[in-house]
Amino acid sequence: MTASSGLAVGALPLVAGLVVVCALIWAVRLGIKVRRREAAPPRPEEQPRLPESGPVHEVREVREPDEVPQAHDESERLTPHQLSGGGTSGSKRSEDQTRRRWSRGSGGSFGSGGPGTT
Repeated sequence: MTASSGLAVGALPLVAGLVVVCALIWAVRLGIKVRRREAAPPRPEEQPRLPESGPVHEVREVREPDEVPQAHDESERLTPHQLSGGGTSGSKRSEDQTRRRWSRGSGGSFGSGGPGTT
């Protein structure tokens, strides 16, 4: 009886190992089957091309916020649907396109020399 229980204890890891190996083989075959059904990668002639005008570059411009409309009565409150743009903050292109710079040693405020001074 002890010999048969020793045989069963030794065969159990072998059977578990065979189950794991079979599961891995099945998973690899399933992966191959799924890959065959997928579309092929695009060929070089199917890749995106640059526009005729060349690459598109980033445009930097100074924007000014739109003015917030004031309520007719001080006790009245404006709701988002009463604002222009449906409550989203809008902006427009500024006439002065010089970038504002922080002045050195200003302690976090813009320099007194106006926009564009350093």
